[in-house]
Amino acid sequence: MNIGTIYNILLFENVKWPNMWDATKETIYMTSYSLLFTFLFGILLGLLLFLTDKGNLWENRIIQGVISAYVNVFRSIPFIILIVLLIPFTRIIVGTMLGPSAALPALIIGAAPFYARMVEIALREIDKGVIEASKAMGASNRQIIFKVLLPESMPALVSGLTVTAIALVGYTAMAGVIGAGGLGDLAFRDGFQRRNTDITLMATLIVLLIVFIIQFIGDRLTNRLDKR
Repeated sequence: MNIGTIYNILLFENVKWPNMWDATKETIYMTSYSLLFTFLFGILLGLLLFLTDKGNLWENRIIQGVISAYVNVFRSIPFIILIVLLIPFTRIIVGTMLGPSAALPALIIGAAPFYARMVEIALREIDKGVIEASKAMGASNRQIIFKVLLPESMPALVSGLTVTAIALVGYTAMAGVIGAGGLGDLAFRDGFQRRNTDITLMATLIVLLIVFIIQFIGDRLTNRLDKR
């Protein structure tokens, strides 16, 4: 590698910045929307897993078993395989299998079970005495869920959501390999296939920056919510 090549790499002269910016926006779009729905579905699944378990408010072995099986199955399938399996479903929902929006069903279905387990673990860490005291004071199930369970577990929920968000950034990169767009697609198509090291390196640096920002925000929120 001569000095001129090193100079070009350091200045990223081979990077097409408009394309890099568009890819960054696509990655942020996929991560943001999938994280929102992952949070909503993950909270719902996690609550059901916890509440329908033995000795809890809505104890029901059948419902608990069905939800647990769904979570275990979709949490275990490698994401790149899940995308391929969901192509027919994605076409029905979105109308295409290409572009950032087409990646959302697979991102949500893949990440929600992962986050649901974190929600369940967070709820299990709540002191049983707090729940029993709420029951003794006449609190309804709704009040116990929204005024005891969720507030008490909020630091752990935010921490789990941070981990899930970082995982989703990685998922978007894998989704890019099959045409979803984003930094993964740009790094693979314009970087790897065309042997443009500048693009691959810059895409990697931007992904790292996004991850660091997510981790920083998540840590700050967790510390603010944790009153211990």
